Amino acid sequence: MTGLRQSGFSLLELLVALIVVVLVTSLVSLTVSSGGQDIKLQAQVRNLAEVANYALDEAQMVGRDYGLLLLQDQVDGDTIYSYEWRERRLGSWQTPESGKDVFASQALPAGLELQLELEDSPIEEIGLAGSEEDAEPQVVFYSSGETSEGAIDIRRQQGGEILWRVKWDLLGRFTALRRGEELEDE
Repeated sequence: MTGLRQSGFSLLELLVALIVVVLVTSLVSLTVSSGGQDIKLQAQVRNLAEVANYALDEAQMVGRDYGLLLLQDQVDGDTIYSYEWRERRLGSWQTPESGKDVFASQALPAGLELQLELEDSPIEEIGLAGSEEDAEPQVVFYSSGETSEGAIDIRRQQGGEILWRVKWDLLGRFTALRRGEELEDE
């Protein structure tokens, strides 16, 4: 009588299959999580451009200047960049009274930085506010419907790769550009 052949998998084959499944799962989860961060950043950038357009419209409607204040803070050894909105009232810049949800402050994820360029101002002279107390906004939306032409680059802190560029003209027309380039489908 010939030997019986066993069917099934050996322990080694099961371990190899398990390792392959774990590797594929971890790669998929890494891709999904980094994609989620990209989507969140894209939403923040588009929100910045849309709220800036709203601020300019609101400035013209109510007859008050609005401003965008860019901030830079240290949190747990990381440099965190954020932005807040201001309204000029009684000769000083204050948090807007109306539209608190629209004008909510936003913080960028760690590992990113903001770089501001304004017409007629070298980047070195602009600087970001280190604390929000008594800080004047760097970008002002005037009640006359004008603003200073400029751009904000959002870059990786390591390597300086530009991820997004928000630019605007004298009339306050804002555009969000992925990697600083015009998109063909928009």
